[in-house]
Amino acid sequence: MADHHDRADAARGEAERAQQGRLDYSSIGFITFDCLGWPVTAIPEGGGTHFIQDLTLAVSGAAGTAVIAAAKMGLSARAVGGVGDDMMGDWVLQRLGQFGVDTAAMQRRPGWRTSSSIVTTRPDGQRPALHMKGATGQFFVDDDLMPSVIDARVVHLGGVGLMDAMDRGRNAELARLAQAGGAVTTADVFAGSPDDLPAVASILPHTDYFMPSIEEAHALTGRSDLEGTAEFFLDRGVRCCVFTLGAEGAYYHHRDGTRFRVPAFQIDVRCTCGCGDAFDAGFAVALVRGMDPETAVRFAQATSALNALGLGSQAGVESFDHTWDFMLRTPHRERRAA
Repeated sequence: MADHHDRADAARGEAERAQQGRLDYSSIGFITFDCLGWPVTAIPEGGGTHFIQDLTLAVSGAAGTAVIAAAKMGLSARAVGGVGDDMMGDWVLQRLGQFGVDTAAMQRRPGWRTSSSIVTTRPDGQRPALHMKGATGQFFVDDDLMPSVIDARVVHLGGVGLMDAMDRGRNAELARLAQAGGAVTTADVFAGSPDDLPAVASILPHTDYFMPSIEEAHALTGRSDLEGTAEFFLDRGVRCCVFTLGAEGAYYHHRDGTRFRVPAFQIDVRCTCGCGDAFDAGFAVALVRGMDPETAVRFAQATSALNALGLGSQAGVESFDHTWDFMLRTPHRERRAA
C-alpha cells in the first residue's frame, strides 16, 4: 500500500501535469470577520467602560485564517465560502484580495450576513468570543462551481460542522471529487460533542489528513487517549490524523503505522485565536513543498506559534522564510509528564 510520501508525491505530480492555472491551495468553509481587543480581564457592569491596550480586525475562521496564512507563505490560494451583503463582507473580500487570495468562488447574496465575532482576548491568550454564524451556514458549492473549487494541489475543508448547507453530504462529495482529481485533502472541524459526528464522519473516507484540536477529537469520540482517538478516525477511513495539542504540541498518527509527537515552541502567547487554523496552513505549505512528515508537523507548529505571537488570526505569520527561520531557532517547551 502506498504510504503518505507516495500520496503526496502523486498529488504533486498530478498538479504539475494539470492545466497551468491550477492553484496550490483551496480553502473551503468557515470565513469570518473578527474584531479583537486585548487584554480583556472583565466585561464592565452596566454601561461601564474598561480601557484596553490594543484593538484590531482580522479575517478569521478555519478556512479564512488558513487561506491567508498559506498565501503569506507563498502558496497560490483560493478562498471558498460566503459573506453577507454588508460592511463586514466588503472588508473580508478586500482583505483577502490584499494578500493575493483568489475570491472568485466567494458567494454573496442579498439578505446574507457575514459571519462575525467579537473576541475578548485575555492576558493569557485565551479568547472568549461572541459569534454570529451568518453566511457560513448558507453558502453552497454547486455543480458548476465544483471543478474550479477542487482544482488545487491541496483542498482543505475548514469548519466542518458549521457549514449547514455543505454539511448535508456536499462536503463529502467535494472531498471525494478532490481526491479523485489528484488533490491531497485536509480537514478541520468545529465540534463539541458526539452529536457533531455525523457531519464529520461523512468526509472521513475522503480525507488524507484530519486535523482537529485534541479537544474536538475527544468530544467527537468520547475517548481521552491519543492513540485510541486516532484509531477511531482511521477506522472510519481517514488516512492520517494530526491532532493539535495546544501547549503540548501536536500528534501525528498515520495509517501506515507512523506516529510521533512534536512539542510546542517556547513562546509568550499573546492570542490563541486561529492557532489551529494557522497550523493547517503550515501543514499545507509543507505538503506542497514535499517536506517529510516530522518536518511538516514542526513547520505547522511554527506557523501556529507565530500566529499566537500576534493579535488576531495569522497576524504573526509573515512569510515562508520567516516561519522556517523561527522553526530552526526557537526552543521547544519541556513536555509535561503523562
